[in-house]
Amino acid sequence: MANWTDSIVGDRMTVDREFNDRIAASEFTSQEWGLIMTATEFEIEHAGDPDQARIVADTEKLPQIMPELENVRSQMAQMGGAPSESKSSSGGGLVDSIKGALGLGGGGGGADAEQLAEAEKLVQEYADELQRHLESKGKWEQVRIAYQE
Repeated sequence: MANWTDSIVGDRMTVDREFNDRIAASEFTSQEWGLIMTATEFEIEHAGDPDQARIVADTEKLPQIMPELENVRSQMAQMGGAPSESKSSSGGGLVDSIKGALGLGGGGGGADAEQLAEAEKLVQEYADELQRHLESKGKWEQVRIAYQE
């Protein structure tokens, strides 16, 4: 199934460029989006049925990287390149970073859940856009069949 993704690398790059405006309008920076996409895999649901087949985002690994998004945001804020608002109520700093790395960070659970939901929603929008792109280029059927092999 990995080979099907190799065949659409150029299409993904095109969709990435087209999707940049959507990312810019979201709560995620481009660096955070890159991390989210790294933790996301794509599958084709109902691949055997041409009428129901669709690309879906496998977001199973996203909860594992969500704490890292805050680290990316903090690092970017320190360099002056990211939104300075933090999802937690604390001011951040070394102690909070250490607590977060150890899984001892307080609060923010609701914000993390909201952020995870937003990431999942955005990734599925990307998957939908990728499928629309493949369909418009006449590649969808070929990709769907390659997925099954």
